[in-house]
Parts: sequence; C-alpha cells; structure tokens
Amino acid sequence: MVNCSVAIQVLPDVRGEEIIRVVDEVIDYIKNTGLSYYVGPFETTIEGDFDQLMEIIKACQIICIKAGAPSVMSYVKISYNPGEEGVWTIEKKVAKHHQV
Repeated sequence: MVNCSVAIQVLPDVRGEEIIRVVDEVIDYIKNTGLSYYVGPFETTIEGDFDQLMEIIKACQIICIKAGAPSVMSYVKISYNPGEEGVWTIEKKVAKHHQV
C-alpha cells in the first residue's frame, strides 16, 4: 500500500536552458529511486512511503546545489494517509486522461 504521494517542482536559480540540465539531474535521481513516478511539464509526482519521500525531497534540493545552482526554490504538494486505505496511485488519478 502506498501511504504518500508528493509532487515536487524544483526551480534552481540558474539562467536560460541551464535550468533544464539541473532539473534533468533531479529527475534522473528520482528515476533511480525505484519508486513509481510521473514527470509532468511543471512538476514530478512520486509515490511511496512518507519518510522515504521526505528524504527524496531533501535530496532534490542538494542535487540542485551540487549541479551548480547557487540556490533553489521548490514547491511541494503532499498527500499522506497512513491508514489502511493509503493514497490513490498516480495510475488511478491520471490514466484515463492520457492517450495510449
């Protein structure tokens, strides 16, 4: 059961297309976590365990700095339900809206 879903948008303080390189590093990190994720045009949604996702959010900030951004601003949305129901999966929320 998935007990948490987060959406994160990182905004590294870099100029021009350099932002794409830095954000791509963050997305590569998220891909390598092994968790279910969905990359959208403005944010990336990840689902899993609450504590693990909080660590991932923290790591995303550090990745931006290590990639050369002097600072980073992030917008994070969290859906958390530690009960037996958990949270709805990414698939349940958006599958019907995407072309196959």
